[in-house]
Amino acid sequence: MRLTISEFARLVGLAPSALRFYDDCGLLPPAEVDATNGYRYYDKSQQPRARLLRDLREIDLPLPDVRLALDASPSEVADLVRAHLRTLEAKSTATRTAATRLLTNLLSQKTTALLGGPELASAIRQVTPTAAPPGEEDLGLVLSCVLIELGPDEVTFVATDRYRLAVRTVRPVEFGGVAARLLVRADELAQVSRWAAAGDVVRVEVNGGLTLVRGEESRELQTVDAEYPAYGQILDGLTPPACRVVVDRLRLLDVLAGRDVVALDIDQQSLRIGDEVKLDAIGTGSVRIGFTASLLAAALEASVGPDVLLEICEPARPVVVRSADQGTFTTLVMPVRLDG
Repeated sequence: MRLTISEFARLVGLAPSALRFYDDCGLLPPAEVDATNGYRYYDKSQQPRARLLRDLREIDLPLPDVRLALDASPSEVADLVRAHLRTLEAKSTATRTAATRLLTNLLSQKTTALLGGPELASAIRQVTPTAAPPGEEDLGLVLSCVLIELGPDEVTFVATDRYRLAVRTVRPVEFGGVAARLLVRADELAQVSRWAAAGDVVRVEVNGGLTLVRGEESRELQTVDAEYPAYGQILDGLTPPACRVVVDRLRLLDVLAGRDVVALDIDQQSLRIGDEVKLDAIGTGSVRIGFTASLLAAALEASVGPDVLLEICEPARPVVVRSADQGTFTTLVMPVRLDG
């Protein structure tokens, strides 16, 4: 049974004008065209192709990719859709970053956050060691900085050196103005940690640069105009852990001293390093995983409290290191491949 273009359009959820366009593109030609009047007629068997075309265009898949997808296998279509989603997410992150930077530049004089001095100092001490040493190339400059995101609900401090990622949030006592996002040099930020700790509160002002005000004193920090890695995508991309283990932080830190690469064998009751070290642990799941000892030790040193929680998705994915006593601080550490 042949359907008119209007009937077929209602059936598959496409406008007649869209069907004409897809015919002109060669993506969805009608089953029949009347030679006398040019009317297009469609067959019910064309519904799956038309609905797939509709869905692909709804996610803004480019026409060249749509052309490939319409004649591909379901698994190939899924790969195209996943790749397109990654592109959209990257564009969305870049757009949000640019918009935030623009708003910050336009309204920066109105952005202030009042933070507890000891909390600010703690955040600085925990995050700045994760930043990379200053480098001359663009990425080296960016990774030697700390990203500070100011919002009404929390102020977030972020640093990474490619192998580790540290994130600490602090809840502001007061907040005024628009959300802001800026980069400051980690070494310069570290220098004001003790100064900030001496104040009950410190006011953070975004004013083209970054000004910290404690009572009658202030410290000004220059900002860096650059794009920071999309750390949110890394955190959002973490899968639920297959293994979670709580272990004595200081004892684990002690046994890492002087080692190069360590292989941790973890089960529900213990964490072992070869036959020489066995630490009591509480956990779920079991795994064997390797680390550069100095990187794991740095994450442990930045944590607080007697215990540390390791959340492991798989041996080749970033491992989350959390403080059992401070849920506002999170570190990610990249494992290393173990031979054999």
